[in-house]
Amino acid sequence: MNFELTEVQRDIQKLCRDFAAKELIPNARQWDEAHAWPESAVKQLAELSLLAVAVPESLGGAGLDNVCYALSIEEISRGCASTGVIMSVNNSLYCDPVMKFGTEAQKRDFLVPFARGEKLGCFGLTEPEAGSDAAAQQTTAVKKGDHYVINGSKNWITVGPKADAIVLFAMTDKSAGHKGISAFLIPTSTPGFNRQKPDKKMGICGAWSCTIYLEDVKVPVENMLGKEGDGFKVAMSTLDGGRIGIAAQALGIARAAYEEAVQYSGERKTFGKPIREHQAISFMLADMATEIDAARLLVLRAALMKDKGVRHGPESAMAKLYASEMASRVTNKALQIHGGMGYSKELDAERHVRDARITEIYEGTSEIQRIVISASLLKE
Repeated sequence: MNFELTEVQRDIQKLCRDFAAKELIPNARQWDEAHAWPESAVKQLAELSLLAVAVPESLGGAGLDNVCYALSIEEISRGCASTGVIMSVNNSLYCDPVMKFGTEAQKRDFLVPFARGEKLGCFGLTEPEAGSDAAAQQTTAVKKGDHYVINGSKNWITVGPKADAIVLFAMTDKSAGHKGISAFLIPTSTPGFNRQKPDKKMGICGAWSCTIYLEDVKVPVENMLGKEGDGFKVAMSTLDGGRIGIAAQALGIARAAYEEAVQYSGERKTFGKPIREHQAISFMLADMATEIDAARLLVLRAALMKDKGVRHGPESAMAKLYASEMASRVTNKALQIHGGMGYSKELDAERHVRDARITEIYEGTSEIQRIVISASLLKE
């Protein structure tokens, strides 16, 4: 098995690492404290073709593979987790389903400008009563002639306050259960599409999310993504790929915490020597490094499988499960290594702990990942 990256993959990794060092790391703490949208960083992501890494150049994207995408998300998230998830949403949750299920007309109108970074997209599946149980959708879409009328609400919609369009899921046939869900492409400027103020959150404070209310929103029939009743399939397929992005995000957060802990433990001295020369600290660093490398292998395996076009749901779930829980363990150890300074907002250790925690929840909780993995095992 060849673990070597290609020249192109190494180039994109270096590009993102340099960008993170120059533009993200110096600003991430400020964005977090101010709950500020990283406007300049998102604009530069677009200029670098990083908002649609795996979308073909003919459709406005960078035309690279999903391994490049995973590597780039890791590096961007190493610099700023908020910027990393904004990038992930546009790539994985918006561009990916439009590219996979969209018509040629939909790709022209709802993919190309988003892949170029001229516009931003988001993904509307979660509702107040439909989180992990995605089939419990209450938002409805009723067909009336040449359009659908949509009513309902969505919450925790990352990028929602800034998005120009949304891939939204609604019930077109309540009696059919999950087979009655359909997906729609909706410009956020459509009358009746209302957004609340950005949510106040524990972490990733620069990646704005919000609740969305839909009141008699009229959507042309040609804006349905896929066929009527295909919505659940569209959502699950999208999340399989999206979990690779969140796993890579968790990996980047963990790496940031680990690298800062290594540096700090070489500067901080107790009992006459740097604390990393004490076995208690050196063993913590060894465990952190091992877990980070293990997570990266799982992430790259899932990304490579997606590139090959083979079924990768369980592998993406494994990567997301392990990387997210690993990130919480590693960031907590990093904070411990920093001691009292780790608990202070003067350093980034506490931010990494807060940012890591959400990766165990969004785009499928750890419990949902275990359901996906175990269901696959029991089928064999």
